[in-house]
Amino acid sequence: MAVMEKMTRASSGGMISGRTMFCHLDAPANAISVCRDATQVVVAGRNIFKIFALEDEGFVERLNLRVGRKPSLNFSCADVMWHQMEENLLATAATNGAVVTWNLGRPCRNKQEQLFTEHKRTVNKVCFHPTEVHMLLSGSQDGYMKCFDLRKKESVSTFSGQSESVRDVQFSMKDYFTFAASFENGNVQLWDIRRPDRYERMFTAHTGPVFCCDWHPEDRGWLATGGRDKMVKVWDMTTNRAKEIFCVQTIASVARVKWRPERKWHLATCSMMVDHNIYVWDVRRPYIPFATFEEHKDVTTGIVWRHQHDPDFLLSGSKDSTLYQHMFKDASRPVDRANPEGLCFGLFGDLAFAAKESLMSGEVGRKPYAGGDRRYPIFFFKKPDVTEQFAQVSSALSVFETAPGGAPMDWFIKTARRYLLSGRPFAELCEHNAKVAKDLNRPQVSTTWTMLRIMFSDPANPSSSSNHNLSKLGNLPLMNSFSMKEMSSALTERNKENRQDNIHNLDSNLNTTEDNEETEGSEGQAEYLFGDAELDDDDLYSMEHENQAAEEAEFSLPQEAFPLRHEIVDHPSAPEPLTEKPESPHVSGSEAEATCLTPMESFSLISVSSSLLFPPHLPPAFFSPVVIAMLRYYAEQGDVQMAVSVLIVLGDRIRREIDELTQEHWYMSYIDLLQRFELWNVSNEVIKLSTCGAISCLNQASTTLHINCSNCKRPMNNRGWICDRCHQCASVCAVCHHVVKGVFVWCQGCSHGGHLTHIMDWLRNSTYCPAACGHQCEYT
Repeated sequence: MAVMEKMTRASSGGMISGRTMFCHLDAPANAISVCRDATQVVVAGRNIFKIFALEDEGFVERLNLRVGRKPSLNFSCADVMWHQMEENLLATAATNGAVVTWNLGRPCRNKQEQLFTEHKRTVNKVCFHPTEVHMLLSGSQDGYMKCFDLRKKESVSTFSGQSESVRDVQFSMKDYFTFAASFENGNVQLWDIRRPDRYERMFTAHTGPVFCCDWHPEDRGWLATGGRDKMVKVWDMTTNRAKEIFCVQTIASVARVKWRPERKWHLATCSMMVDHNIYVWDVRRPYIPFATFEEHKDVTTGIVWRHQHDPDFLLSGSKDSTLYQHMFKDASRPVDRANPEGLCFGLFGDLAFAAKESLMSGEVGRKPYAGGDRRYPIFFFKKPDVTEQFAQVSSALSVFETAPGGAPMDWFIKTARRYLLSGRPFAELCEHNAKVAKDLNRPQVSTTWTMLRIMFSDPANPSSSSNHNLSKLGNLPLMNSFSMKEMSSALTERNKENRQDNIHNLDSNLNTTEDNEETEGSEGQAEYLFGDAELDDDDLYSMEHENQAAEEAEFSLPQEAFPLRHEIVDHPSAPEPLTEKPESPHVSGSEAEATCLTPMESFSLISVSSSLLFPPHLPPAFFSPVVIAMLRYYAEQGDVQMAVSVLIVLGDRIRREIDELTQEHWYMSYIDLLQRFELWNVSNEVIKLSTCGAISCLNQASTTLHINCSNCKRPMNNRGWICDRCHQCASVCAVCHHVVKGVFVWCQGCSHGGHLTHIMDWLRNSTYCPAACGHQCEYT
């Protein structure tokens, strides 16, 4: 025993020598692995398969395993593993579904030894047994796992998870016969290699695909998993049910996770996309990384610790075609740059503020901050201390809650339920949503919907014409980002010629009268209505009240108006007479005078001002910059509901003008809010109506049910409920023994189930399966 410990210390001491170094590869790497004595590393990818020696001066290429003039797809590797007991034995997972073993001791150039082609799709992972030389395990995209005995030419066992693709497989460090497998649907299964017919345990680890898993080398009951939900979770597998004991929140999906040797609480992770860095986390402090390696310029695809007893060196390969050896003392420490104070707003308007208590309590003449009585700001910088692992700083957290009803979110819930996003013409959708916003006392949002209707409605459709009475907009304030002033100034150049023509036509009509004073008065009114003066909210407000006053007076002429020459008769609406000039032979001078002088006209002239402000000949693309600014304004103000709703209703009118990443961010934020308030139907509708590929696929994730027959435990292959093997109905209630035609509930452990009410009643009094299979079922 003493000799063994001495050899271990000598070997471990030899591993400490080294430095941070890198080398350029010929192609991007998909996976890397280190040999037993940590002197060589193999790098595998679609177009690279090489072995490098780890020397003090750098990486030295030793062997290129891609031999031959036309290398086959067997050299296109998705994963590689070097056996930790046999130094010449390697295994690769090929993208064409092949599992290949390589013997470096062969005298010829071609080192390929065995080829297994039983998988039908890409093999994602290969894993050697830690103590059994000839046992190899693989997990494939086809949903199957296969165990190979390298002394035979075919697999000895096939494991079907009855699920989607297998992303990772790992033999247990504690139990000889146990291995873990992670799946695309978020489940993790534990298998006994002696029982390929069914798994021993299954649990849902993540909300989305589980890309990786790794057994703890010391505390051998711990299993770390990482998934697309940006989380790393540590599970205690020694209990009857898998228990989550730690959870680390990352900023991107987790592609690889590896426990750090001789450091019980440390593990390393890298991302599948977006983030290029490698993080080492202490699971006891999951909110900030313990160390960070920032050398790679593209996504890191493979990480491995250099030696099982050496925690100071980490090897990594990346899509940027580089291979790195990271020295741990050269890593950056994010905690040294962290802000020791924090401020956060809650969903319902609550405010939380955390401050460093030790600094403030040491100040002379000032009380420690507690309960929100701090009045003077303190600015300081945290000095890093390399001798301590964590900064032992206590903080005081104060939460300022809003009064009940101070910032209610009822408007959000009611708006989400009452909004119409599809199923009607565009103008009706805008009008309905404007009415909803007005009923909920949100005038700014209501005005926005009305403006959108005016901008994008089809002028050829009378029901959606843009010639609407502006009095409907007068009492609603427009938002800052696209106020009426900005809109008017933006349209000044485009409308200038149109308005001058209208003024000229109106002057021509008014000049037919014999009274110059009457003409001057009319010109003054025309200048107010059609001049270059900008219309602001006060103007609209006054125009509305003038309309109301005219209605209350029953269209009686004011005292300063023109004297009547004859009795007023009914005439058509204003736009029709104005289309014909008085010079026309079909219209007499008295008729033109009457047309200009009717009290109905003085009201209708204000009505047509909206058509002059938004001419019908303007294309919808003219308003795109204003609408984009409006959407960004609402999103920045936190009203992502309005941004997404307008985006859906406008559709192709505006969708191509906004980049897809921004749209995806808005959609995800709104869907997250809807799900927090348990508005599942609205959330599903938003996902269905979205045009982003990353959003529309949310309804299609993990919707496949793989059902086993409750009698023979075999998968149900046909579309009916009759098993094609035992010819029994699979949907028979285990309590009443009748066929279930309504809601069916079943246990994922033993596959037995039945009517919901019957199973609930049974489990109230007993914990064992009603089918007498001996399984302990639980209804959650």
